[in-house]
Amino acid sequence: MQSTDERSSSKVIIHTDGACKGNPGPGGWGATLAYGDKIKEIFGGAPETTNNRMELTAVIEALRCLTRPCAVQIVTDSQYVQKGVESWMSQWKRKNWRTSAGKPVANRDLWEELDHELSRHTVSWEWVRGHQGHAGNERADQLANQGVESITLSASHPQMTQ
Repeated sequence: MQSTDERSSSKVIIHTDGACKGNPGPGGWGATLAYGDKIKEIFGGAPETTNNRMELTAVIEALRCLTRPCAVQIVTDSQYVQKGVESWMSQWKRKNWRTSAGKPVANRDLWEELDHELSRHTVSWEWVRGHQGHAGNERADQLANQGVESITLSASHPQMTQ
């Protein structure tokens, strides 16, 4: 029988965030993955995107880091992502990725990728208010902004090619 401490350390805790400078505009995503005392940090970005796309991408990329099925707790400040998964996605899928108004679901490509990644794991969700001092959320926000910086720096300093 596992102790409570052993069970809680066998869960991967993921904090995610997205950022966008302009909406649309250059964007970034960031995530931390914690398993026991190990922490992995990831980030990336896109030159022309939206905040919602970056929020979704953060979760997708974090889940892609997991090499086997896991118990996962995702902590996000995005109600769009959390409610999308917990409240809306099952209806969208039943309606062939259409909203209740019959319109195509925005960001369908990412929702389908997220659905695939979620299917590999047992996932619980926690929403936190952004920019309120939650350490995991603040770090994910910093990483998302690093993602934006990586895009804006590469755009302002193009690589020389021969």
